[in-house]
Amino acid sequence: MGKKLRGGYTTGACAAAALKAALLFLQGEYCREVQLRALDGTLLRIPVQEVQRTMDGAQAEIIKDSGDDPDITNGVSVYTRVRILSKGQGIKIRAGAGIGRVTKPGLSVPPGEPAINPGPRKLMANVVRELLGEGGSCEVMVSVPAGRELAARTLNPVLGITGGISIIGTTGVLRPMSEGGFKNSLVPQIDVAVAAGFSSLIFVPGKIGEDIAIQWGLPKEAIVQTSNFIGFMLEAAAERGVRKVLLFGHIGKLIKVAAGIFYTHNRIADGRLETLAAYAAAEGLPADGVQEVLAAATTEAALPVLERYGLQAVYARLAARASLRMERYVFQKLQTGTVMVTLQGKILGLDTAAREIGGEFHWHIK
Repeated sequence: MGKKLRGGYTTGACAAAALKAALLFLQGEYCREVQLRALDGTLLRIPVQEVQRTMDGAQAEIIKDSGDDPDITNGVSVYTRVRILSKGQGIKIRAGAGIGRVTKPGLSVPPGEPAINPGPRKLMANVVRELLGEGGSCEVMVSVPAGRELAARTLNPVLGITGGISIIGTTGVLRPMSEGGFKNSLVPQIDVAVAAGFSSLIFVPGKIGEDIAIQWGLPKEAIVQTSNFIGFMLEAAAERGVRKVLLFGHIGKLIKVAAGIFYTHNRIADGRLETLAAYAAAEGLPADGVQEVLAAATTEAALPVLERYGLQAVYARLAARASLRMERYVFQKLQTGTVMVTLQGKILGLDTAAREIGGEFHWHIK
């Protein structure tokens, strides 16, 4: 029986708990721990690192505890500073050091606002109501000093969130990251691209594919990283009315799609060399060449075999097959094209649909 994973609390819960500790301090109560009711009803007990008076209010620090979730913010300090306002002014949320600011439409927070999501905002509003009563007003500033550095390891730059991390969390409770949770964290990229006016998108498995796509003249604003969840992201795009998707990436990842594999993690499905060998054989690769392909350590290592036999046309066929598989996967709800490249950025093969979709983006390929 596997070990039960320990849960934790979100950055949003940290911000709300720090707010509660600061407000209690102003009311004469110094806490080493606060109880916070999460939005799903869970009662969280969150340790308080420090509370101190400021010139016009108070500030508290909470250390983020992600439990057994591999969260990059685990162990960082989250600060909330509060200043009481006269009644009727509402709750004013401010971004302090390390908190990002939204610059593009399509997210749950409008452009110009601090990247503090609706869940954390509601948690903080509940705390204000609990301690200051209905109509209680205050200015709240949330800071994560390490946030600017950490943001570079998130999707925030892709989403147009600048200057730091987002304060996130749907309920306040952090459960060890499920596959579903990670997949859902990728979808806002589509929303941002659609809100920017793109009805055709470029899907790349990761940062390497994104960098190569940009080198070929494709617009960064239309690029969506799918990770291993190509099928899930195709469905999400179709649900949002996207018309066309150009799949652009390394042959080692995209060849799996040609084989009908839409969750491409190598521990789930890895038939790269078998697929390459089968399609090359169909194009005339002799048995000795097939054995060489199957014996190769990587897809890249197998490419010289096909070049030696003059079978580079295999790549265009694989690209067309990947596109066919994708359209079948979403029941023809959108049109797809595929471009397969090497790690050095050389284009190995693409299909007719890819030329058409790429042409709409005025890429550099002739």
